[in-house]
Amino acid sequence: MTISNRPETVPDLSLVVPCYNEEEVIEQTLPRLVTVFEDAGLSLDLIAVDNGSTDSTGAILAALATETPAIRPTRVERNEGYGNGILHGLALAHSPWIGIIPCDGQVDAEDVVRLYQAVVATDGWVVGKVRRRFRLDGLPRKVISVAYNLFVRMLWPTLGSIDVNGSPKILPRRILQHLALQSKDWLLDPEIMIKAHYAGLRVLELNVFARMRGGGTSHVRPSTTWLFVQRLLRARLTGEWRPTDLTSVTRSSAPAPPKTYE
Repeated sequence: MTISNRPETVPDLSLVVPCYNEEEVIEQTLPRLVTVFEDAGLSLDLIAVDNGSTDSTGAILAALATETPAIRPTRVERNEGYGNGILHGLALAHSPWIGIIPCDGQVDAEDVVRLYQAVVATDGWVVGKVRRRFRLDGLPRKVISVAYNLFVRMLWPTLGSIDVNGSPKILPRRILQHLALQSKDWLLDPEIMIKAHYAGLRVLELNVFARMRGGGTSHVRPSTTWLFVQRLLRARLTGEWRPTDLTSVTRSSAPAPPKTYE
């Protein structure tokens, strides 16, 4: 499968959606995203990345693209991680605002629209994201999530978020291009937040209700936790996630303090 043609007009938002063995959910979640954006009078460029799937994900994406032109499928032949699929899709995004979101449908499409509408009302020096205020993913996952976020805030006390991995995340393309993202695994989420923090971007968080998966299985493994601890410590001690110079990127005004939208 190859990427479909670049849209003739520039959409309002390019949304990169990695899909790894997600045949059970994508027929519901992806068209729903497009429909809700259209109902809001917004144009969406949905870049659906078949991230090396071994099930029928690729065939379903190809069929969806024929029915819904806003869905642009592309494929990574070998799965190298969640982040690698996103990096592949980001290279194909051309809208002024670019977002990332899993395809599992845990965050309502309406909340994705609300987040976009919030970030475009700012001066643009911002990373918009959701905070999963209410979660239905079970007590063990909640405990791990709280411990993980406390650990990140211990290393970066002024990060501006208490749900680092909450997605979607939406940033201006002109800034995202300068962050030089590299993580091919689940560490891409904290890399985005930490580099945005070093760059002086403010965090705009939207409180949302996080549902259970509509189908399929989570690809996050317990072994991921120890990897996170090691890599985050290294990033803090070495400063390796400091972004490249952003002095060439202009903004209309100074960033305001972090804000949460109910």
